[in-house]
Amino acid sequence: MAKDFTQLQWDAKLENDVKTLVQLAIQEDLGRQQDWTTVILVPRESRCRAAVVTRQDGVLAGVDSPRIALSEIGADAQWQPLCKDGQSISAGSTVGNLVGSARDILTAERTVLNILCRLSGVASLTWKYCDQTVGTGANIYDTRKTTAGWRWLEKYAVRCGGGRNHRMGLNAAIMIKDNHLALMRSQADEPSLPMTRQAVRTVRSFLKGIPAEEVEAHGIDTSMLIEVEVDSLEQLESVLEASPDIILLDNMDPSQLRQAVSMRNRSTCAAELEASGGVSLTSTKEIAATGVERISVGALTHSAPILDLGLDWELESDSEI
Repeated sequence: MAKDFTQLQWDAKLENDVKTLVQLAIQEDLGRQQDWTTVILVPRESRCRAAVVTRQDGVLAGVDSPRIALSEIGADAQWQPLCKDGQSISAGSTVGNLVGSARDILTAERTVLNILCRLSGVASLTWKYCDQTVGTGANIYDTRKTTAGWRWLEKYAVRCGGGRNHRMGLNAAIMIKDNHLALMRSQADEPSLPMTRQAVRTVRSFLKGIPAEEVEAHGIDTSMLIEVEVDSLEQLESVLEASPDIILLDNMDPSQLRQAVSMRNRSTCAAELEASGGVSLTSTKEIAATGVERISVGALTHSAPILDLGLDWELESDSEI
């Protein structure tokens, strides 16, 4: 595969995102008070084991998030994972156990499950899309259509489901879209000239000219990927001459995509082609068969249902719990 965007792994950044989300969840659930139902009805000394069980087949993501959530909440409880991120799980499987104070587990239950269910839902939907590309050279990519505050975690979940990460943010790559070109054309001295070639040339010149001290101070990647969006085969012909790293083919049908692949293959341009816009589970297989290398799918993150996970409770008096 050609040079690609940064691909997420579980790290301290993701753990900090979990902590931030848990802090928001605590404010939503408790404010500055307590879980009154649990405080009133459950004795302080009660201990329990609760199994996190999946009610559906799917793919797990965020398996370390319950540990972080319990710690951030200050719960007297431990998380004992039995599965790993990216693992396929079948309905009825136990993902892990929560062991400790019954009060604390009750209070933390919804926060723990919300994060795990959401991330596993993204991973599970991504796996379904990836399954449609088997036997082709296409990879499934996410987009920036993520839940505010959840982007890195949701994109990590895409990786757990077998997908690949597109750019993390506006600072992570150059993506020249139709609006950029329209604004350039409105301000150009010669608007009849191909704006795509001019835009790519301008970007490369700008990146090359950034002073070394500024590159080092701000961590700027001067070799970041350059992607250009086109919505017609006529535009594609001009873009091929500019030789960006990736060309996004917006809302093209399979016939147009096949023509685009043929045009690229006949040219000297080595850009990978990305199909985007209106991609669904039912259309992915046909799109992948056209020969494009990338298929970006906003639905992976903006429309993924949760994976249904629940707690099966086991009250105990054993001192080991």
